[in-house]
Amino acid sequence: MPIRSICVYCGSQPGRDPAYIAAGRALGKSIAAHGLRLVYGGGTKGIMGAVAAGALANGGQVTGIIPEFLVDMEATRHSLGQLDELIVTEDMHQRKHKMFERADAFVTLPGGIGTLEEIVEIMTWAQLGRHEKPMVFANIGGFWDPMLDLITHMREQGFIHRAHLVQPMVIADVEDIVPAILERGEEFRPSGGEDAVISRL
Repeated sequence: MPIRSICVYCGSQPGRDPAYIAAGRALGKSIAAHGLRLVYGGGTKGIMGAVAAGALANGGQVTGIIPEFLVDMEATRHSLGQLDELIVTEDMHQRKHKMFERADAFVTLPGGIGTLEEIVEIMTWAQLGRHEKPMVFANIGGFWDPMLDLITHMREQGFIHRAHLVQPMVIADVEDIVPAILERGEEFRPSGGEDAVISRL
């Protein structure tokens, strides 16, 4: 499966650890350096803004997808003009659908409830066999450890029956994320192993 674009889910706030913003910028830079398009939620603040800035500063192509009602909450209209593609949707549902359509892979940086909801939906669609696109938890400073423990707990309690279809990569070093996605795009095939809920790099 050729990888041409990467969707990044992340917080519209900076978080308390400066490493989160730094990771956002580094990921955006890496996406651009590999000649890929960034697809993201259109925000110009917080980690979202850092990812976009990292890509744009390094000559990357950026598609922002944002609902009209969030434009003034998560972005400034002037900053949105710097994106080479901006899609303003009617609601969150339409936003998520368009992000899915335009992305060949998904990366989740630290974020809040909205970020969590986005990646969980993508994992759900994978479990239902709707896609085989690479998924990555960017585990900056162990941020996603509680979530990964919960996934393991759900599997052990018998609630994830198609674990071979839900195989997010867990990567702590931002520089390793894009190369891992490109490799997975070439090699990924569901393996059928029930214990393969999480593969850690």
